[in-house]
Amino acid sequence: MKELLKKLIQAETTDEKGELTAAEVISAEFRRSGIDSRIDSWDQTRANVVAHIKSDGRRAGLLFACHLDVVGQGEATWEHPPFTAVESDGKIYGRGSVDMKGGTAAAVTAIRQIVDSGVKLQGDIIFSAVAGEETDSVGARRFVDDKGWLPELAGVVIPEPTDFEIVTAHRGMLWLEITTTGKAAHSSAPQLGVNAIGSMRLILNELDSYEIKTEPHKQLGTCSKSINTIAGGKTMNVVPDKCSIGIDIRTIPGQDHQAIIAGIEEICAKLRTDHKQFEAAVSVIRQVQSMETDCSCDFVKDFCSIVETDKTRAVGYTTDGPYFASLGAPVVIFGPGKPQLCHKPDEYIDIADMEKAVECYKTLILSFLG
Repeated sequence: MKELLKKLIQAETTDEKGELTAAEVISAEFRRSGIDSRIDSWDQTRANVVAHIKSDGRRAGLLFACHLDVVGQGEATWEHPPFTAVESDGKIYGRGSVDMKGGTAAAVTAIRQIVDSGVKLQGDIIFSAVAGEETDSVGARRFVDDKGWLPELAGVVIPEPTDFEIVTAHRGMLWLEITTTGKAAHSSAPQLGVNAIGSMRLILNELDSYEIKTEPHKQLGTCSKSINTIAGGKTMNVVPDKCSIGIDIRTIPGQDHQAIIAGIEEICAKLRTDHKQFEAAVSVIRQVQSMETDCSCDFVKDFCSIVETDKTRAVGYTTDGPYFASLGAPVVIFGPGKPQLCHKPDEYIDIADMEKAVECYKTLILSFLG
C-alpha cells in the first residue's frame, strides 16, 4: 500500500502532466491480483481507470469513486519535494498524498485483499479513478456518460479525506467571469476611449452589497460569493478596452444556478441602462451542483452502523459526488487524511490512517456485498 501511494504521488498528475501514468500504476496494481481493469485515455495524457469485480449478482454493487488528478505544488517552499513521496515519522509526504491518493491507494489495497482472500461476494465491486476533479470534472462526466454497463448499485463511496467522518452533503460550485469591454485610446487623451477598468469598478461597487437570496440550509447555511481574480490593461500608456473578474460562488442544495446567473446579468443590464458606454458580459467558467444524500436511507444508516458512528456531516467544499449521484445510488464521502491539509505545502497522510482505511473499506465490502 505504501509503495502504491508513493508511485501515485511520483506520477505527478497535475493539469499539465495529466493522469495517464497514475492510471497505468493502478491498472498494474490490480493485475497483481488478477483483476482486469480498463483505461479510458484521451488527449494523449488524460485518463480514467475502471475495474469491475463481478459476483453472482444477488446483491446490489458498491462503487468506489476516486480521482487521479492533483493541484500544482504552488509558489510556497516545500520541506519535502512535492513529487518524490518522502516517508518520514509514520507519514508519507507529497502533493496528493491526502487529496486523494492516500484514499485511492487504500481502496485499491482493500479490493485486492478481498479478491486475494477468495471470499465469494454476492454483489459486484466497481472501482473508478477519474481525471480532472480539481479542474473541470471531465473524468467523472465521461464515467457517468458510459454508465450503461454498470450493475445496480447499493451505494457509492468517495474516499476523499474526511478524517473518517461520514459526509453526506456539500456545497456546489459556480464560477462566473464578468468581462467589461471599452474602447482603447492613448492614455494622454483618455477622454477619447472607454476605460474597461472603470466600467468594472461600477460592477464591483454593485457586487459589494449584492446578496444572493436563498433559504439557509440546516447544515450548510447560506451560499457564499468571493471575487477572486481580476485582470485588465496591458500597458501603462493605453486606456484598457477589456477587464475581467472571476467570482467563486458556493451554492447550497436546492439552489438554482441559472437564477444566480440571471441575477448577475440583471446587475449588468441596470448598469447598461444607467451608463450609455457600459458594456459587460457574464460567462460560466465551471459549475458543479451541490450534493445531499438522505441520511435516513438504508445505505447511510447501514454505513454508519458498520463504521460505528451515528453522525454524518456536511462540508463547504465540492467533490465529484453530484456526478456519481446521477447514477441513482446514495453517495457517501468517507476517507483517511485530514482535509485541512488539502492543497497546502508539505501535504501528508499518516500511514496508520491508510491502514485503518483499508480495514474500514474491507469491512464495508464484506458487509454490503458478502
